Amino acid sequence: MRDVFFLLFLLATLFMAVKRPFLFILAYCYVDIVAPQRLSFFLLNTIPLSQIIFFFAIGSWLVADKKKGMQIDHLQVVLILLLAYCGVSTVYAEFPVEGASKWDWVWKALLWSIFLPLVLTTRLRLEALALTMVLSAGTLAIAGGMKTAMGGSGYGSLQLLLDDNSGLFEGSIFSTVAIAIIPLILWLARYGTVFPKSRPVWIFAILLVFACLLIPVGTQARTGLVCAVFLVVLGLRDSKRRMTYLGIVTGAALIALPLVPAAFASRMDTITDFRSDQSASTRVAVWQWTWNYALEHPLGGGFEVYRANELRVNRVETGEAGDAVNREIIPYTDRARAFHNSYFEMLGEQGFPGLAMWLYIQIVCLWRMEKLRRRYRESPPDVAWVRPLATALQGGHLVYLMGSMFVGIAFQPFIYMLIALQIGLWTYTNRRETEARWRPLTAQLGVKPPPIVGTVPANQSRWGG
Repeated sequence: MRDVFFLLFLLATLFMAVKRPFLFILAYCYVDIVAPQRLSFFLLNTIPLSQIIFFFAIGSWLVADKKKGMQIDHLQVVLILLLAYCGVSTVYAEFPVEGASKWDWVWKALLWSIFLPLVLTTRLRLEALALTMVLSAGTLAIAGGMKTAMGGSGYGSLQLLLDDNSGLFEGSIFSTVAIAIIPLILWLARYGTVFPKSRPVWIFAILLVFACLLIPVGTQARTGLVCAVFLVVLGLRDSKRRMTYLGIVTGAALIALPLVPAAFASRMDTITDFRSDQSASTRVAVWQWTWNYALEHPLGGGFEVYRANELRVNRVETGEAGDAVNREIIPYTDRARAFHNSYFEMLGEQGFPGLAMWLYIQIVCLWRMEKLRRRYRESPPDVAWVRPLATALQGGHLVYLMGSMFVGIAFQPFIYMLIALQIGLWTYTNRRETEARWRPLTAQLGVKPPPIVGTVPANQSRWGG
């Protein structure tokens, strides 16, 4: 039955896309996030669904899209350079077979993030992509949240539609993504036009946020808890009543605390002492190994280079004997331990040049969203949605960067869609400001925009949706 549903849904979407080619692009984003071909038992799992829709999306854009307002941003050039650099590093990778396997999906993620901003030329398209990303990731969040609520949680055992522990279906990775989309969920509920603001929309949004917050509990991923706390702190920036905000958050935490499974609480306790947990203590050793490796190989070792590490680590176990507390140091050896950190992942695999390009992309995106936040602090009603969207995208990006400290998601496709959204919003606002010949900041300072001779009256807004 599930196969039939996926098939009918995809056929209906592709049929509508014949007249509206942009839907092919949204369909590919959906397939890339949810991976229905992996969820299928017999209908979709035998065809290269992702590749087919990918070529439909690119082909329909080349043939049918008017390309009005299309701009190329310099961050797309940096992404092209990063794509080329990763391709070259794959050629000389220390583990060519394993590295080629990762390259098979990394190049698609980077290429898609380069392409997406070219089609994000209107507010509706920006919103449609954000909505597709939220609802696609929300599919996994709802499934995981329901299983958690019914007691089906557990570290490494919570199934998000698929019994797999790779990609977006891995607990720590999806915990980060689930928390990162919360600001976008709230923005869509308040400013969305596809589903206009209404009580049912808000009810669904609140329940989806709750499901996202349950994911760290269900997966028992420490990364998710850190990201959730970080998002709460970010919320203080724009809160007009901070004490009320803190009171609500504290009250919700106190209500939820007794309901948290004992296994989750026990696992979260290891955050404060990494040496008491074998997984956490090994990560620190991996990071030290990666730094030393990068000093010897400044250009990186290619994808999957972590397989070369061999770590000798001391783990501390604490026990009680009467009133005394005994601490025992247990040495052990670990090999081929994954980076569990996106920054060290980039450093080890792509070296200092790759890390520099990756960090540049992150920093510029955050800086741009901050500029939009300040520029549109007081803006005309027809662009009142820009600052909240910039805030939501920046918040989600910051959560991703926080989660990146504990899990290797430097090339996670979902995040590159988020980056593409930020590039699209930046180029869209710049183009509209150029067309209007003034910036909303001038209105904030009380300066009247200059008249546009031969076009429209000076007091008439040229800012369409």
